[in-house]
Amino acid sequence: MVALEIPCVKVIISSQLYMPPTIVNRVKELRIAAGWTQEQLAQAAGVSRQSINSIERNRYVPSLELALTFSRIFTCPTDQIFHLENPS
Repeated sequence: MVALEIPCVKVIISSQLYMPPTIVNRVKELRIAAGWTQEQLAQAAGVSRQSINSIERNRYVPSLELALTFSRIFTCPTDQIFHLENPS
């Protein structure tokens, strides 16, 4: 905590770094295990190849609907595809 003295004003600055959990996924791992290209998975899921690429690189978190679609495609529960990773 830092206190700054400005004439007629006292400002207290308090900072706590909060880092929310990150959603990570195994989409790329499961796709490769199935022997599919990004394009083939995209067609099966009804999305673009670019969306698959972004999901695999953890740049985009898919909607619940798409997560459930992946679950059906890979025949495994969503919690085996996606999980929360808490920052250290």
